[in-house]
Amino acid sequence: MKLSRPRTTDVDLAFRAFSDRTRLRVLHLLRGGEVCVCDLVKVLDMPQPKVSRHLAYLRRAGLVTARKDGYWMHYSLAPARTDFHKSLLNCLACCCSSVPELAGDAKRLSAACASTATCCG
Repeated sequence: MKLSRPRTTDVDLAFRAFSDRTRLRVLHLLRGGEVCVCDLVKVLDMPQPKVSRHLAYLRRAGLVTARKDGYWMHYSLAPARTDFHKSLLNCLACCCSSVPELAGDAKRLSAACASTATCCG
């Protein structure tokens, strides 16, 4: 599949997405696969509307996709549409894996997903 060229607005949205700490945390968590918004709320320790606003921004930037399952939304990283997006996601994988806060988020997500008392489960 040939990737398209990014537009200036794509580049602007993507860099703004990566410049926010919460959105960076969300993107890092989604590297492991699809996650329910209820689990993101638990891991990030933020109100659901605030998490949803960040996810909406990431959707507009083309970095995440959403799937509705009953009452809950499940999010995952979007397939790269451009070489630029592909490079950003590769950078996320390489540069953020050793950041202690992000590693802690990943551990909390694993624990939240393993819990049988999930809000969407």
